[in-house]
Amino acid sequence: MIQVQTFRFNPFGENTYILFDETKECVIIDPGCHIYEERSALKNYIEDQGLKVVHLLNTHAHIDHVLGNEFIKRTYGVKLHLHKEDLPILFNAESRAEYYGFPNYEPSTVDVFIEEGDVISFGNSTLDVIFVPGHAPGHVAFLNKAEKICVSGDVLFKGSIGRTDFPLCSFEDLEKSIKTKLYILDDDMVIYPGHGETTTIGYEKVYNPFVRL
Repeated sequence: MIQVQTFRFNPFGENTYILFDETKECVIIDPGCHIYEERSALKNYIEDQGLKVVHLLNTHAHIDHVLGNEFIKRTYGVKLHLHKEDLPILFNAESRAEYYGFPNYEPSTVDVFIEEGDVISFGNSTLDVIFVPGHAPGHVAFLNKAEKICVSGDVLFKGSIGRTDFPLCSFEDLEKSIKTKLYILDDDMVIYPGHGETTTIGYEKVYNPFVRL
């Protein structure tokens, strides 16, 4: 069984996730930890639970989701996984860090390019990669159908959707991603979003005011 631990980091209230199973192998998704206290909270949890970090995954490369990438790579010796279409955003992260007031940002490089259909393995568990562009051109989500887990990044929120007023965003692409990749999932699929609280596919299909079937 996969367990999901959520941390809310940085002034954007970004959700960083650790997923692990009974083997204690884990993946870290979208480390938004920037200041010492945030990084210590993440590191202490990993140590207290006796976890072994085996993968670092990014749903996309907006600055609030990548602040801790290099810290994770350096601390745990793992490879960064990202979709190639988000490279321009990652390359621009340093200037975004300066703009938003994140001093001493450490740029990171991609080690593994992921795409739809890839499977991320850790312990006895797997995550399927699905391509859901719109909020970012290379946005992906990580899905385990059997255990009803979908880490969606900034695609779908409870009662909302990801912003599309940034460069390289597209509402049309985002709407298509939600309708054709997420709304086809079981109604009891739990969405772990990049910000805010969890929701379900069934709830969003009925109540989300931005994307309706």
